[in-house]
Amino acid sequence: MIRLSVVIITYNEERNIGRCLESVRGIADDIVVLDSFSTDKTEDICKEHGARFIRHKFEGHIEQKNRAVSLASYPHVLSLDADEALDDTLRESISRVKENWKHDGYTMNRLTNYCGKWIYHCGWYPDRKLRLWDSRKGRWGGENPHDRYELTEKDATTAHLEGNILHYSYYTLNDHHRQVEYFTTILARTQFNNGKRAPWPVMVISPVIKFLRDYFIKLGILDGRAGFTISRISAYATYLKYRKIRQLQQSKNKLG
Repeated sequence: MIRLSVVIITYNEERNIGRCLESVRGIADDIVVLDSFSTDKTEDICKEHGARFIRHKFEGHIEQKNRAVSLASYPHVLSLDADEALDDTLRESISRVKENWKHDGYTMNRLTNYCGKWIYHCGWYPDRKLRLWDSRKGRWGGENPHDRYELTEKDATTAHLEGNILHYSYYTLNDHHRQVEYFTTILARTQFNNGKRAPWPVMVISPVIKFLRDYFIKLGILDGRAGFTISRISAYATYLKYRKIRQLQQSKNKLG
């Protein structure tokens, strides 16, 4: 049986971290929490659950998650966000994998709870994630803040596990709006630095396309009022990202 490290990054997650840590009890042989200097009770809760609690300045989602993996005691790693937890089925699936590890990585579905309602459409489910892997075979990549784990070996193999990561994303609409403001700022800066620009037609048309896709094509309409709200805010986030890119363009033009 392989030994498994669970790695989590945190910042002021007292509302969520206890549930996350409780969900990995019985399958985690090592728990690493890399914290960005929380000011709430996150540290106390982590230590109560036997986690190794380490602080480091936040330098980006990708950078922080790669650092957390480097601190794991074992090469086989399960990575979770603090607002996530394993359901019973997924925990059993991971237990079986520990007894018979066959692949380089394992994917799993993520089911999101939005203001108390589980969301099965809007493009939010099954939201397949690669979260269990041999850390010698890959690393975190992607584009901040949208990180993803990438297996780097050409012959790397994966399998899909039954069960869900339960994602407790937003408790209120204000939570959602704050996250949109935060993430679009990071994403706009990242994409601008990578050469992306925001002409007027794109800034106007892209949010409309985003809403139509999520609400009708991705069947957000079946999630009721929550589906409409998610689709509307997602469309606004698309607009906001392009508006911030455009503001960066204009600032750069003024500086010459």
